[in-house]
Amino acid sequence: MTLLLLAHFVAAAVAPALARILHRRSFLVLALVPAVTFAWLLAQTSRVTDGHAVVEQISWVPQLGMDFDLRLGTLQWLLGLLVSGVGALALVYCAWYFKPDDPSLWRFTGVFTAFAGAMFGLVVADNLMALYVFWELTTVFSYTLIGHNPVRSANRRSATQALLVTTFGGLAMLVGTIVLGETSSYTISEMLADPPPAGTLTTIAVLLVLVGALTKSAQVPFHFWLPGAMAAPTPVSAYLHAASMVKAGIYLILLLEPIFADVPGWRPVLLVLGLWTMILGGWRALRQDDIKLLLAYGTVSQLGFMTVLAGIGSKAAGLAALALVLSHALFKSVLFFTVGIIDKGTGTRDLKQLHGVARSAPLLAVVAILSAASMAGLPPLVGFVAKESALTAAIESAHGPLTATTGWLTVAGLVVGSVLTVAYSARFVWGAFMTKGATGTSPRPTPFDAPKALLIAPVLLSLTTLGSGFFGAPLTELFHPYAVTLPGEEPEHLALWHGLTPALGLTVLAITTGLALFALRGPFATLQDRLPQVVDAERVYQRFMRALDRFAVEVTALSQGGSLPTYLSTIFIIVLVLPGAVAATALPGTQVRLWDSVAQAVVGLFIIVGAVLAVRSRNRLQSVMFVGATGYGLALLFLLHGAPDLALTQVLVETFSLVLFVLVLRKLPERFRRRPLAERRSWRRSWRLALAGSMGLAISTITVVAANARVHEPISKAFPEAAYAFGHGKNIVNVTLVDIRAWDTLGEISVLVAAATGIASLVFVRTQDVEHSWTRRRSHVEVISSVARERRSVILETATRLVFHVMILLSLYLLLAGHNQVGGGFAGGLVLGLALLVRYLAGGRAELDFAAPVSAGFVLGAGLAVSAVSALAPLAFGGTVLQSAVVELDLPIWGHVKIVTALLFDIGVYLIVTGLALDVVRSLGSGIDKQAEEDEVTA
Repeated sequence: MTLLLLAHFVAAAVAPALARILHRRSFLVLALVPAVTFAWLLAQTSRVTDGHAVVEQISWVPQLGMDFDLRLGTLQWLLGLLVSGVGALALVYCAWYFKPDDPSLWRFTGVFTAFAGAMFGLVVADNLMALYVFWELTTVFSYTLIGHNPVRSANRRSATQALLVTTFGGLAMLVGTIVLGETSSYTISEMLADPPPAGTLTTIAVLLVLVGALTKSAQVPFHFWLPGAMAAPTPVSAYLHAASMVKAGIYLILLLEPIFADVPGWRPVLLVLGLWTMILGGWRALRQDDIKLLLAYGTVSQLGFMTVLAGIGSKAAGLAALALVLSHALFKSVLFFTVGIIDKGTGTRDLKQLHGVARSAPLLAVVAILSAASMAGLPPLVGFVAKESALTAAIESAHGPLTATTGWLTVAGLVVGSVLTVAYSARFVWGAFMTKGATGTSPRPTPFDAPKALLIAPVLLSLTTLGSGFFGAPLTELFHPYAVTLPGEEPEHLALWHGLTPALGLTVLAITTGLALFALRGPFATLQDRLPQVVDAERVYQRFMRALDRFAVEVTALSQGGSLPTYLSTIFIIVLVLPGAVAATALPGTQVRLWDSVAQAVVGLFIIVGAVLAVRSRNRLQSVMFVGATGYGLALLFLLHGAPDLALTQVLVETFSLVLFVLVLRKLPERFRRRPLAERRSWRRSWRLALAGSMGLAISTITVVAANARVHEPISKAFPEAAYAFGHGKNIVNVTLVDIRAWDTLGEISVLVAAATGIASLVFVRTQDVEHSWTRRRSHVEVISSVARERRSVILETATRLVFHVMILLSLYLLLAGHNQVGGGFAGGLVLGLALLVRYLAGGRAELDFAAPVSAGFVLGAGLAVSAVSALAPLAFGGTVLQSAVVELDLPIWGHVKIVTALLFDIGVYLIVTGLALDVVRSLGSGIDKQAEEDEVTA
């Protein structure tokens, strides 16, 4: 399972490049990954039937209960088959759905494949935290898929709406998950075997988890996001909203039902909201003219049906729930695929404009009618088997576990929902395929032209829908291991015929009443229009978001007035009042050593003088230089303390920052408006001096107190030995960054990538230009010639040619030697960034683009990918995340060489720092140059 998961994400990573080469055919290649997963799951059928789960355990962070455990039981096997099988067919469908020249294919292929992997991970995860991570990944990927066409406001609005609603549920679920994990176990199988103790805390945690499940599965009052998500391309709707994402909430409820069904609030919440959702979804479906929206509300209704069965919590209901999950994924995927074919073939989804499509596409009509009949619960299809089993379970629930009144009210609600299901199923078939018009007239069929290959996926799924109805006994055997985990009597097996039973009578009643309701669709539509409008959940959401926006504007106007001194004063006061005051009370008796040598005192005095001069200077450039002097002084202090690695990094950062400061100063006045600390109002100057002085004392006090407050020996004392024995390196700082505390580094470089992207986005907000190297590469002579003479310096150009390659070699040396000598990926990346900065200073942005003909975003992404892959690679060899190993080689010339695999992680850091430097230089250097040129042209 682990390899299958990795295969999905590796395929997602290479998908963009594959799409650029193969275009639409890349979907067929990518479909192999879920197809192989589907085949592997089929091979596990016998083990699942015997009740033996397939288990894989990978130790991750056992101290925090974060082990990467995977488990394949009956429930996981069924959902995994649906996720992988429908996912593979959806990718095949995409190969003919999208246009050959669609510019967004490279993005869509990767995100869709990654979503399939995240969904598979969610299903097989046996750890609560791992499940939550995959849960949120599906949320993020679905946001991107729904917003596939960001130009359309409908896509942006729907994607944001789905993201906010499901994220709200996810946050509630996170709290509940942590509580359950801490009171029982983070391993799901262990928690199911040994449930957390009953009590108020457990009840609250379970209800919070239910909030997450209900939002994901679009239950009232969170149902509105699903119809809005129909702005997504049809393959997305067929996969996410029929077979995978919306089933995640149902899966979670069914997974936890064996131990939490009797928790106070579990059954009432699921039964009430499930019935409400089922009836409301069916009611709304009958009001839709867009056949895709009709199916969306039908999906909401069917999800409510599944929630009701989960709420009953008996063996019979559990068996029926799995049958319904299977049947719904099959028939609803086909119907969504059908809508996409109709839309592509006719150019419309409006049932008022569709006429006689059945005559133009007879095979498509047969496929859709079979699936719609299964949705309506007609024999001999699997939908009929599932619905009759569900009605039987509801009738039996009146004798336990539900009370008689609750049980029969549930039966009545299911019958009403089933009537509406039959009616909107008939409306779909009539609206999408039948000839409509006045009596005695026969309008011409709607022109239809769609690729025949689009029928592959719906035909295969509809045949499965038809055939599954005849295999009730095998399905019962497959689903039985899950059903026996629930209370109640042994359920009847799934079958097309159980004799003349109350459930059969209710099924016939629902079918006849539903068809009658469809026949009276005109009067019924009038009735719907006349009934008073109930509370619209989407309208409530929109009003809430508008109110939240207004509140945010008010708070921002109050707290963000645009005054930097005000911002800093607020931050400083908070620091003084809270940690500063606490530290001051602990200061008495604390030992303070001012310096270890006279040299430290001299350097400290140098830093103080530089800081004072920086504050007093009225010239901006002078002020920047003095600030730089304090930074170099700090580097000297590091060196005096025996930390050459920190000193080198500080010098490089200070040099890079100093040059960038100078570049930014080009857009600012030469001098401050008035001399600092020379305000006309003496109280303001006194206030700033007092606040700054107090802040300096507070930081010093906090540092001294923290250093003297240790009650245990610091763990850092073990770093030298661990760095050599565990990390296989002599440079303690570098080994700490890339091995001992590599998790911290991974988080920090992720933040670094986000910061670089944010800076570039702000600077380039007025342009859509993206730097890349896909155009013809010019010669260096052409590049230099394009620079205006007044902006060229022959001396600087010559010096740059001499030092650039030396700096490149130095950066590589620091990267490769950093594990044992001074250096590392961070320092090496800074040197390379400085080399590019020198090229920019010598020849402007044309010279920079010649030296680095690649997008900064690409370098940043590549670095993050290299670090992430190197972190996960040990898993493939039976190791743990970020585990290091030593590879010893005998090479010509070099002799015996030891290479630590942590170098790969350091290479990722090297690329990220380089990408950051390139991004910043292009933003604050080239970007400002370009804006200045545009301003000159405008003037």
